[in-house]
Amino acid sequence: MRIKSSLLVASLLIPMSYTYAEVSLVPPNAKAGECYAKVVIPAKYKTVEEKVLIQEASEKISIIPAKYEWINQKIEITPKSKKLIIVPAHYKKISKNIEVKPITRSWHTSLKSHSAPVSKEILVAAKIKGVDLKNSTPGSCFKEYYTPLRYKTITEKIVIQEERIKNKIVPATYKMVEKTIKVTPASKKTITVPATYENKEVKILVEKAKTVWKKGVNPAQKLNGATGEIMCLVKIPAKYKIVHKKVVKTPATTKIVEVPAVLKTIKVKELVTEASNKTITLPAITQNIDKKVIDKKPQFSWFRVGEHIDKQWIYTGHQICLVETPAKHRKITKNILDSNASVKEVIVEPSYKVIKVKKLVEEAKEIKTPIEAEYKMLTKREKVSDAYQSWERILCQTNMNKQVILKIQNALQAKGYNPGKVDGVLGRGTHVAIDKYQRDNSLATGGITYETLKALNIDL
Repeated sequence: MRIKSSLLVASLLIPMSYTYAEVSLVPPNAKAGECYAKVVIPAKYKTVEEKVLIQEASEKISIIPAKYEWINQKIEITPKSKKLIIVPAHYKKISKNIEVKPITRSWHTSLKSHSAPVSKEILVAAKIKGVDLKNSTPGSCFKEYYTPLRYKTITEKIVIQEERIKNKIVPATYKMVEKTIKVTPASKKTITVPATYENKEVKILVEKAKTVWKKGVNPAQKLNGATGEIMCLVKIPAKYKIVHKKVVKTPATTKIVEVPAVLKTIKVKELVTEASNKTITLPAITQNIDKKVIDKKPQFSWFRVGEHIDKQWIYTGHQICLVETPAKHRKITKNILDSNASVKEVIVEPSYKVIKVKKLVEEAKEIKTPIEAEYKMLTKREKVSDAYQSWERILCQTNMNKQVILKIQNALQAKGYNPGKVDGVLGRGTHVAIDKYQRDNSLATGGITYETLKALNIDL
């Protein structure tokens, strides 16, 4: 079963479109002591030359420059501007009395300035007893227990000059700049745009795809000593040569180029910012004045005669007096705006200068010259005849010994093919070197043929 499957695999490797002439089952005219093998005779090729385009035809373009003449031109050096003049504001002074402490009326134990105040409860008790508190005039007296009235000093900000408006003239500012004057006007120029090329790799067929017979291995032979030759038709891909070809990417042409004007630089005064009126708000001027205000009102309470009285309470003897404290004033001076500031405007005329500039008389022209294409001769291979199978005389165990194998290994090594260790043993390295030598030199493959021995200059 293993032999049959190996034969089946080998048959599947042979494309149906490739056939070889039938070879007889036994070698023709064979003599005793000779060994033959069914080998593959490789296909034959010839070398031919082909003409290949490497640079396409193109054009060369040359330009006749434009012509110009000189003329005079008037240029503005300093632009028209304006100047502003300030008329200042006018102020006047006024005086004013400011109340720093208001008038007050309160009940005290006596008319003395340092006497203690009285509580509401004492006033109610006095009123119950018939005292007309409402219509009392300063100087009426009662008695009470109290905690004293407390003041604190605060600072009040008084305006002595109101907020006002001030005009400030910001003069025009200039800077010296380099002004570019058009000496030669802008024009159109025809220029040559040379052809551009690119190198392309062109794949040229040197040798077409082919099929060759290769000897297969039957696994069953190693397992049970079975015989039987397996040949496999193997497809060898086509061979190509890469040629670097120079082709026109863009043909030569001309293009119209905008030639910028020729400019001349001169120094002129340039207005940066115009004169302007800046309105400034001046804040009001204030002055701090200290004032006394009530911080804590007095607290009062009635106590029964003989009751314990806490130390915080002061016994007034139930004497109350209505005391009036006049208001206090302070005189201050204020600055008042009488008339606002104003601005006067003055016009400043521009200045000029005459300079020479260039004018276009005749535009540029172009002339075209053709460039011929370039070619190169390329060498490649063409098949003359197909590969085929044939019986060829080979070395075998009957006519092969260590000395012969040493000759083969030395000959292969001399021609640059590595047979492995040169030891007179026909190993894998020697088989690989022989097969490569046969293929490189279009010799039959599949065994050590006498044709191969002749090519290696080996005499038996």
